[in-house]
Formats: sequence, structure tokens, C-alpha cells
Amino acid sequence: MEGHEVRKLTELEDTHWWYRERRNLLSRALSGMRPGRALDVGAAGGGNTRVLLRRGWQAAALEYGKDGSAVCADRGIPVLRGDATRLPVGPRSLDLVVAFDVLEHLEDDAAAVTGIFRALRPGGTFLVAVPCDPRLWSAHDVAVGHVRRYTRPELLDLLTGAGLVVEDVRSWMVLLRPAVALRRQSSAGSDLEESSGWLNALLFALVAAERWLPVGRLPGVSLLVRARKPS
Repeated sequence: MEGHEVRKLTELEDTHWWYRERRNLLSRALSGMRPGRALDVGAAGGGNTRVLLRRGWQAAALEYGKDGSAVCADRGIPVLRGDATRLPVGPRSLDLVVAFDVLEHLEDDAAAVTGIFRALRPGGTFLVAVPCDPRLWSAHDVAVGHVRRYTRPELLDLLTGAGLVVEDVRSWMVLLRPAVALRRQSSAGSDLEESSGWLNALLFALVAAERWLPVGRLPGVSLLVRARKPS
């Protein structure tokens, strides 16, 4: 992702409906997990890294670009500068790896997942989110540097091919998928824009409603997966 996009999303992430609910999703996924060592891969401004730190994890952000790593450092977030396909950590050194909206930016996503498997301790967890459904491909994907959008079988094959055991997979932004599909038909660039107060609140309420609705198997805009390295 280019530097101006990193800084734009950093400015948005504290209040923007999409980032707010994504942090809630991460927080819910951490419930019941014993804190240990964690790495937030492709952390951008470090919003998810802060969730990990608040919940007691010994966590660091990993950023490839100088802009993202500088933003994290400016915000007081522990940060490593490195490549997601060559993690700057030792084998079996992490209890948790988070990669939310990262794999779709990588030409060699298999190398990244293999490296994550290697870095996890036996029994360690990988939490991953990616944009899904190639039919939703648009100028937005190009603007934010996506290489692909995943199908569910493609993502699961990628994870299991590296040796991970998939424990849970679900769709996200199911309720908003029709609106997203319509918008993307005429999209001319990134959707990472600030919404008006009432619209931001409405969109947040819609995505938050999915916490309690049985919609995880329906088509959505993103896929969320919890996978584990066998003990």
C-alpha cells in the first residue's frame, strides 16, 4: 500500500465504522485466549496492535514500508520493519499472528503463510481476514494495492496447504454486500473515505448487527478465519 493510503487509513481508523468493527472482531476472537507473544502483520497505523496490547499481549506491529512503521513508532507502538514473506522472528517464537487485510496485497501469499506457520509455536493461532469474491473486483482494489480477492476454497487451501488446521471460517459484511457491489460498479478509486456522522453510525450499526445474526455462511465482502498450528 502506498504511503498516502497508509496515512489516510491511520487518520480514519479511530472513528471509521469499518475499522471500529474490525477491531471489535479481533477483540472477540481473542476472548478466552491466554496472552503471549503476538505479531500484527501488515499493521499499517497499528490499530489492531493496540487491541492486542490492551488485552495483555506482548505484541509488535510488522510493517514493510517506512510510512507505516513511522506511524506506529510515532504512536508509541512497538514496531518491526520487515517483509511479510520473510518474518524477522525466530521459528516457533509466537503464540499468535494476526494478518487482517494483508495476504491480498502479496504476490507470494503462500510464502507468507508458510513463514507464519514456521513462526508459530505448536498450538499457536493465526487470525486472518481477506477481501473475498473476485466478482467484487473494482478500482478500489487497484487503488489500495490488492493482487486478488479470495474465494473461500482458495483461502482454505492456502492455509491447510501450509499445515494449518482451520478452526473457524465466516463471512463478514454480509448485510452490506449488495450496497458494496453496487458502489464498486462505478468506483473510481479507494473507498477509504470519511463518512458523515449519521452515515458512519448507520454503517457501524449494520456491520455490528452481524455479531448476533446467523449470516456467517452467506456471501459477504470479507472472510475471517481462525487457524491453528497443530500441537
